Amino acid sequence: MKAILMTAVGGPEVLELRDVPKPSIQHETEMLVKVMGAGLNPVDAKQRGRGTWYPSELPQILGIDGAGIIEEAGTGVTRFKAGDEVYYACGGMGMIPGNYAEYIVIDEKFAALKPSTFKFTQAAAVPCALITAWESLFDHGGLCKGQTVLIHAGAGGVGHIAVQLANMRGARVCTTVSSNKKMEIVKKLGAEKVIMYRDSDFVEETLDWTDGKGVDVAFDLVGGEPFFKTFSCVRFYGNVVTALGPSTDFADWKEARLRNIRVSFELMLSPMYYDLTERQERHIKILEEFSRMADQKKVTVLVNSTYPLKDVREAHRILQDGHTIGKIVLQPNLRV
Repeated sequence: MKAILMTAVGGPEVLELRDVPKPSIQHETEMLVKVMGAGLNPVDAKQRGRGTWYPSELPQILGIDGAGIIEEAGTGVTRFKAGDEVYYACGGMGMIPGNYAEYIVIDEKFAALKPSTFKFTQAAAVPCALITAWESLFDHGGLCKGQTVLIHAGAGGVGHIAVQLANMRGARVCTTVSSNKKMEIVKKLGAEKVIMYRDSDFVEETLDWTDGKGVDVAFDLVGGEPFFKTFSCVRFYGNVVTALGPSTDFADWKEARLRNIRVSFELMLSPMYYDLTERQERHIKILEEFSRMADQKKVTVLVNSTYPLKDVREAHRILQDGHTIGKIVLQPNLRV
């Protein structure tokens, strides 16, 4: 089969299209999936540029998000059968080959039936972003109906899903964006207040929007100095959740302490890396609930662009530049 191998640590040029053996089922609960879509995530570019979770195991196939068709199910598979269309977050970290390939073998515990109304490219864009947004807003942030939330980078891969989830929960949504185009998009997705962060101070704008009280929950998808500045626009005893590691160049926790803010970190990959069974089950429930919402036309996902495997380097260049609207997706079985 065709696959993209990360042959070394470096730029997009270390990603090479090669022929590799087609994987086969080794355990009874595994499934062979024909990969129809592989979603790109910032962690893919970070692993490529800094080293993978298993640095001694090169070459590797990257790609955590996937969607495809089950070609074969192991004898112990109980939730799926051959021909089912699924989506999942599995592989791409070293111990399991990822989704930048025509086929992957995954355990059924990682998969859910994809939304029937979604194309494979849309479904492949969902898992990591959805789980990150869901856990951040609801599990960490405790966001409830009637509360206010600030979501940084609301038009990005995670952000545009978070805006929709918060809106559906009945929260009032404020978000930051960098362009008029992104502003129009997030308004359509349910944002009440949109801040052009390049033109104004998001702290002042957020405090003005909340009558000086600050938001109940803030969701950081930017990091660096903006993460620490966010403390000033969160209410006393509020919640800040970040999907990034705090910067070591700029760190001022004083305002968070003064406001008794609870700061949480979100890394949806931990259950896969540490084999946290209960949390993996939670992830599947989130994917299943999203499928129901998608099929009821309550939520959508934005795909910025799609690429065949052979154009993976170009896809990674766009990925690492950032500032994209929605997600980038590879189509491993696209014949070009």
